[in-house]
Amino acid sequence: MLESAIYLRDSANMSTDPFSDILRFTSAESLVTGGFTAGGAWAIRFPAPDKIKFFAVVRGCCWVRIEGEAEPVRFDTGDVGLLAAKRSFVLASAPDVVPVEAMSLFTGPGNTAQLGDGADFAHIGGHVLLDPASGQLLADVLPPWIHVPASSPQATAFRWLLTQLVEERTATLPGAQLASAQLAQLLFIQILRAHLKTSAPMPAGWLRALGDPRIAPALQLMHGDPAHTWHLDELAKACAMSRTTFAFHFRTIVGVAPLTYLTEWRMRLAERALREENSPIAVIGQALGYSSESAFSTAFRRVTGHTPKTYRVAARASRSHVTEALTGEANR
Repeated sequence: MLESAIYLRDSANMSTDPFSDILRFTSAESLVTGGFTAGGAWAIRFPAPDKIKFFAVVRGCCWVRIEGEAEPVRFDTGDVGLLAAKRSFVLASAPDVVPVEAMSLFTGPGNTAQLGDGADFAHIGGHVLLDPASGQLLADVLPPWIHVPASSPQATAFRWLLTQLVEERTATLPGAQLASAQLAQLLFIQILRAHLKTSAPMPAGWLRALGDPRIAPALQLMHGDPAHTWHLDELAKACAMSRTTFAFHFRTIVGVAPLTYLTEWRMRLAERALREENSPIAVIGQALGYSSESAFSTAFRRVTGHTPKTYRVAARASRSHVTEALTGEANR
């Protein structure tokens, strides 16, 4: 079997964890990029990030004011925030302190800074990289802003992670760069887990579905073998519900019918294969459970608005332009 079909088959059969599937699919990669210490009265305005940004308070406390939010939020030691919206924000010792611009401060090695004597407050921050093509699957379902207080039950795991991140950032240990990246990745996963357990209502979507144990068995089946011709009865039985109850509950939580979700996930996998592999369209469709190239093409066009061939040509042209731009920038 050709490479893309092997990828589709193996990536499906090796995992029954939809959360991990989607994080891998979007190539979510967390990196610690800097931090600062502060003492006395201080305030810093950060520009709107072009990536998902996370930060944590590792010593002291501060106030966080996010563009578009009515009131500032207090962050205490161990609190963690995730900003998915492209909004500027201010960190400050008190809400009324006039901020300085972050770009004027973070010019030294390691993207770090110190305000005043640095004795009162310490902060560590980073961002999450997503695949330019598939990353919207995650970015579109995140709320603009997540705050996980250190006092919440979900924040227990953060304490050790933050301690280790600070140690890796300050000690000259072998492998510190890789260790920091792995810890940051785990921190991002823990933030999302905490968000899934929140009592606040979440909009319908796959992220909300991951936090609902009643439909988890159906999601595991569909992600475990997306090429299988799943029937509503099978999925409902796995969730110990009647067909009608399951269909209603799934649509309420996910926003689409179960078999629509399956088709959309198949098309996500197909898009990746069309971008990254050279296998014939018919082989890709067969690996996803379609008996003919025509049936696959019809489903792909219904979901994406494009034929597989058109999508492949456009995706590769776009990737070529990005590569040329990066090459030109490197040569300047």
